[in-house]
Amino acid sequence: MAKVAIPSVDEVLRGETGCVVVARFGRAATLAAVRAALEAFRAANKGVGLQPILNRDDVAAAIASRAAEALEAQDAPRLRRVLNLTGTVLHTNLGRAVLAEEAVVAAAGAMRAPAALEYDLETGSRGERDDIVRGLVCELTGAEDAILVNNNAAAILLVLNTLALGRESIVSRGELIEIGGSFRMPDIMARAGTRLKEIGTTNRTHLRDYADAIGPETALLLKVHTSNYLVQGFTKEVGTNELADLARERKLPLVDDLGSGTLIDLARHGLRRERTVQDALKDGADLVTFSGDKLLGGPQAGFIVGRRDLVRACAKNPIKRAVRLDKIRLAALEATLKLYRDPDRLPDRLPTLGYLTRPLDDIRAQAERVEGPLGRALGPPFEVGCCACTSQIGSGALPLETIPSAGLAITPRAKKQSGRQLEALAAAFRRLPVPVIGHIEKGALILDFRCLDAETLFVEQLEKLSRMPLDAEAEP
Repeated sequence: MAKVAIPSVDEVLRGETGCVVVARFGRAATLAAVRAALEAFRAANKGVGLQPILNRDDVAAAIASRAAEALEAQDAPRLRRVLNLTGTVLHTNLGRAVLAEEAVVAAAGAMRAPAALEYDLETGSRGERDDIVRGLVCELTGAEDAILVNNNAAAILLVLNTLALGRESIVSRGELIEIGGSFRMPDIMARAGTRLKEIGTTNRTHLRDYADAIGPETALLLKVHTSNYLVQGFTKEVGTNELADLARERKLPLVDDLGSGTLIDLARHGLRRERTVQDALKDGADLVTFSGDKLLGGPQAGFIVGRRDLVRACAKNPIKRAVRLDKIRLAALEATLKLYRDPDRLPDRLPTLGYLTRPLDDIRAQAERVEGPLGRALGPPFEVGCCACTSQIGSGALPLETIPSAGLAITPRAKKQSGRQLEALAAAFRRLPVPVIGHIEKGALILDFRCLDAETLFVEQLEKLSRMPLDAEAEP
């Protein structure tokens, strides 16, 4: 075995490659990375006699290159762009809604310079940040007033803590949902400081159940959208309009939590109709809460809209400051909401609605174009073919609604260890510079193309995929 002389840390740093690494990452970070690389190099050459050799500079350059690779890996963003080919349009784990270009530009503008966030330019006095979108929200929904928080769970928390602290909130047992991440409505209510009073049964709740439950400690009636599940069969629920009459009679506020709120009738775009925020307010809800980053297609946010006196009470709660929106999301939200002034062009300008209404023929044609390049990249071990898919909306919106779609199914030709081959293949897709996320179903890796709006990028990465080990024993 050839004997190798290991250069000193200083030699590596002073070398041509070392200087380049220092200039890019700074001396302190480079020093630590070089020491780690040298330690690994010594371990690899343990037992080999050390003596000066002619390629000492090459060894120093190799050490510096290893240090650069480690620093590049450390410097890579943890929040990375991915291609969502899962078939779930609003995928919670992949960030839900993709923002409209107008929202991206507005957010970037808010980041680059000071902005009048809580400053009234007309009077020169302190302003309120929610004023940036309040008028727009009221215009679009018909609400008397509106405030914003950082998500819908925070909206419910704030409302209950403001209106029902230390008192009872009445809700149907069939609406005590568990939302993503194992967060349950009863837990949120407990943290808000209200006492939950369950009524009815899982599948049937009647108006008389609400009426019989109202007592001296009742603070409000709460209706919750069941979001990510639907009870079917022998069922009964009380509509907002019926509850509103009872609430007015008993002089109690009615809160309607819509979860994934929408501002338009989705039926006009070929989807199943979902109750809108406007519907809830017209039906008599005193307050309506909903999300900004689901069907609305904007950044993460929670809306509280409705009666002015109740909204103002929530705005004065100290918790409001803890869950308020920053200038970046407010800018993006304002730009998103303005798109709703022109509902006819929404599918062309709002990515969420564009994905949901994308013509099946367009998706199928895209899959056919990519089929050949992907098949050549994967080679003989895999069979690639176009397939029919069913996309879903996701994030608790319209849980039973599926949309016909198309994509590619990748199947191992050898049936032995095919499951492990598919896992290895899925891992290889995730290791691409822009990771591709599909899903494994019925012995195939399915890539649903409904949300693929970067076809060129996808195809350009296939060359890298062809060089990856795709066998079942490959290390991820």
